Amino acid sequence: MPELPEVEAVVRTLRPLVLGKRIRCVHVFHHIATKPQAASLLARHAQGRRIRVVERKGKYVLLVLDRGLLTVHFKLDGQLLWFADGKELLQRANQGETRVHVDVVLELDKGVLGFADRRHFGRVHVWESAEACPGLRMLGLDALSADFTVARFTELLASSKRRLKDFLLDQSHVAGLGNIYSCESLWHARFDPRRRGNTLSPQEARRLHKAIVSVLARALECCLHPAPDFRDPAWWFQGLENILRAYGREGRPCWRCGEPIQRIAQGGRSTYCCGHCQK
Repeated sequence: MPELPEVEAVVRTLRPLVLGKRIRCVHVFHHIATKPQAASLLARHAQGRRIRVVERKGKYVLLVLDRGLLTVHFKLDGQLLWFADGKELLQRANQGETRVHVDVVLELDKGVLGFADRRHFGRVHVWESAEACPGLRMLGLDALSADFTVARFTELLASSKRRLKDFLLDQSHVAGLGNIYSCESLWHARFDPRRRGNTLSPQEARRLHKAIVSVLARALECCLHPAPDFRDPAWWFQGLENILRAYGREGRPCWRCGEPIQRIAQGGRSTYCCGHCQK
C-alpha cells in the first residue's frame, strides 16, 4: 500500500504535468472507482475545471480545481497513468492483448491522466471543498508538515493508552504512516510496538518523533530516485527494500543486535520488530 513517501513522490512528479491544465473531458470506465459517489457527479463537477493546486494530505492526492477539488486515494494497488493524448488512450486502455487497465480518465488540454486499480479498492472523488470530504476532515498531523512538532506529538502520545503501533496507524493522530513505516520508525527508535503511548517519557517521545521524520525523509528520497513513471503501467518504486530494517524481514538478523526479526499480529496486520533491542 502506498504510504506518505510514495504518495508525496507521486504528487511531486504529477505537479508539473497537470498544474494549470483544464479538464476537457472525464471518462469513468469502471464506476466502482468513484463509489459511493455516482460517476456522473465526477464528470459534472470536474469537466471544464482548471487544476490550480496539486498537493498531498496524508495518503490522499488532492487536485484543487478553480471550483471544488478531486481526491485520489490509492488504497492497496491504485496508480496513476499518463497518455500523450486521447488517441493513445483509445489504443491502449482496456482493450487488446496489450491493454492497460484504466478506471477513470481526465482528458486535459494537453495530455491524459488516468487512474487504475485492478482490485478496485482505490477511489477518485469530487468535493465542493476539503471540509466536505470526511476522509480529509479526520486527518491528524501530517507527518512531514511543519505542524508535526515534538511538542504536539508528545501531547498526543501522553493522552493515548493505545499501543504504539496502533497509535501510529491511526490517521487521526499522525497522517501518512502505514504498516511499513510505522514498523521502521519503531525499530529505529528502539520501541516495542506493543508498548502503550502514554508510557513514553518526553525524551522517548522526542526519539520516536525523530525516527518517524528520518525514516519518511529517507524513504521519500528513495521514491524520487528514480521518480515515478506514469507511462509504464508496470512501474513501481525501486530500492525501498534496501532501506528497510524490520518490515518483511521475519527470521533475518536484526541490523543492530543480530537477533532474528519477529513477526507478530496486531490489529489484523503483521508487525515486524526485534524482541531483543526494541523495549
